[in-house]
Amino acid sequence: MAVQRLIMFEPKVPRLMMKPNIKPTLRPVCLALMSLVLSACAVGPDYQRPVAEVSSHYKQMAGWKTAAPDDAKIQETWWQGYADPELSALLEQVRVSNQNVAEYQAAYQKALALVQGADAAMYPTLTGSASSDRNGGNSTSSGRTHTAKVSASWEPDVWGKLRRTVEEDTASAEASQAQLASATLSAQSTLAQDYFQLRVMDEQIRLYNQTVDAYARYLKIIQKQYDLGSTSRATLAIAQTQLETARASVLDVQWQRAQMEHAIAVLIGKPPADFSIAVRPLSYTLPEIPVGLPSQLLERRPDVAYAERNMAAANAAIGVAKAAYFPDLTLSGSGGYTSSSIRNLLSVPNRFWSLGAEMSGTLLDFGATSAKLRQAQASYDGQVATYRQTVLSGLQEVEDYLVKLHTLEAEVKVQKRATIAAQESARQTFNQYQVGKINYLDVATTQATSLSQQQSQLTLISSQLVTSVQLIAALGGGWNAPTQMKQSD
Repeated sequence: MAVQRLIMFEPKVPRLMMKPNIKPTLRPVCLALMSLVLSACAVGPDYQRPVAEVSSHYKQMAGWKTAAPDDAKIQETWWQGYADPELSALLEQVRVSNQNVAEYQAAYQKALALVQGADAAMYPTLTGSASSDRNGGNSTSSGRTHTAKVSASWEPDVWGKLRRTVEEDTASAEASQAQLASATLSAQSTLAQDYFQLRVMDEQIRLYNQTVDAYARYLKIIQKQYDLGSTSRATLAIAQTQLETARASVLDVQWQRAQMEHAIAVLIGKPPADFSIAVRPLSYTLPEIPVGLPSQLLERRPDVAYAERNMAAANAAIGVAKAAYFPDLTLSGSGGYTSSSIRNLLSVPNRFWSLGAEMSGTLLDFGATSAKLRQAQASYDGQVATYRQTVLSGLQEVEDYLVKLHTLEAEVKVQKRATIAAQESARQTFNQYQVGKINYLDVATTQATSLSQQQSQLTLISSQLVTSVQLIAALGGGWNAPTQMKQSD
């Protein structure tokens, strides 16, 4: 049963003139109409959220550390878990400066205004007017007519059409609110991923610069040996190739870092030329992520809430379409004064009034109303499918990031051991070369292997940080459906 409200309606038909001596007979009619309105139910189905299939647990939760009771939910400022003040400051700016977020904020404000307009239509309208006309003809003298008038009109929402319209617009506004939250989370997630990749690039540049310095020292040694005739031209060429390749790698990572910095600038609403992030050593903390239950995604993911609210709006639209089968009732009234003399305008003899009622509806439309109703029902069915697919996609994302992050944790540990072994092999090989036990080709091979292992380790760390952000976003960040959105079900 929908809540009964009043409606505002601009009359488009002339009022019926009624004599004062029949005014008392209108009271029973008005009372009957009010009783009918207050007891009426809105046509169309009342909304019940369809069931979306979710599992009782995540398949990839095996071996995952369960969060403590105090940390059972992801906080709204979820990025604080990374313990990086610079990242926190950047993510705070997304809410107020990101232009995509600003666009969705404006759309949400527009949706709220639509709800306000639809709600205002439930109440009567009151208009006032004043006029002064001169009239005359060839055979009559000219004269003036002065009029002051107040008119009121109301369309009782007998069939619930306007209540369903308010319901539809309210659900659409809540969908817009969820879309705003989704856009904000997406921008923040993207910025965090870009930021961590930039920090890893800083470490890659540092690694390549160290490598360039080491290769330059090696080249000096080999150049002296070549000048003395104790080594071959091929060995010198290998050392030169190593050095120039490392220098090229530095330049390659530098332009990638610059592009990542530009992307972060745009995400916080600043021109790239006016923004920069200082280079600093890589230091990071991986937060413990409270995963929760699959069913919680229905309220924690804004994209799921967006799909669910669109479904609720589509359900209300069925009622709006079905109400077109029933006639509209409009009650109107007006009163005022009219006189040829403005001095005596506001006097009892110059008073007039009128009351009127109109019932209008479609008699024949060759199936147009039925077609619109079928369209509304099909649209709702489509929204149900979209909602269920969004839930399934959300569950898949969480499962994917869980298994990836869990695997990366073990992979990083293994890779660290491989990197330490490769570095030690490179040191030992170069020492053997210096005492003449092996040629420089063996040194170049082990050094390339060491550099590759260190790069692989940094790549895994980058993937680990990025995946942790993606998992938090897949869980909805720190967002939860507002209370009024939950109570709408």
